[in-house]
Amino acid sequence: MESISRRKLVYLAWFVLHFFFIAAVSCREITWLVAHRLTILPAVVIGLAQKSDSLASLATAENLSSTNPIRRGLFTYLDLAGIDRGYGYFAPNIPGSYKLIFELHYPDSRVEYALPSVHSKAAGLRVASLLDEIGHAESDAYREYLIRSLARGIWREHADALSIRAIFGISLLPTIAEFERGKRESYEFLYAYDFSRRENSSQPKNP
Repeated sequence: MESISRRKLVYLAWFVLHFFFIAAVSCREITWLVAHRLTILPAVVIGLAQKSDSLASLATAENLSSTNPIRRGLFTYLDLAGIDRGYGYFAPNIPGSYKLIFELHYPDSRVEYALPSVHSKAAGLRVASLLDEIGHAESDAYREYLIRSLARGIWREHADALSIRAIFGISLLPTIAEFERGKRESYEFLYAYDFSRRENSSQPKNP
């Protein structure tokens, strides 16, 4: 009887812990969206979300180093259990969140600007999703790889360009109250990567 009771306690503890992680991951998705001003919620709620976001990150071990064994073990469990991505309860891929522009430099000192090119609405949606993935990337190397992939298409269309600077940022939409006071969409610089044909390398520059 004692062994059965202990087994039930173990099952109960695992059940509680499992659903705790489900709630934590879902809350992490919600607080991240609100904290980064990707909803129309007021500034007071945004401030609370920014504080809650750090707590949610702590509960899911996202504040630990990527080489930390606790984080690796927890992320492995979340992935195997299918709860590594929570339900944010907000529409995904909010249009215009992240912006990417390419600054092209030519041998004659001429400078031009280009956007990631798409040839259909479906491709435009995929690019928007890719920009969201770049914005959410925690690894600089992964972020640089994704931007470099988009830069290759620009190289093909502008073969005579000497170098390309990829400038990545986010569009900040005003709240309803700020919009009524005349404030409009603003832009915040996040990252820049320089690509050279001769060096075939990039140097990230953070704000």
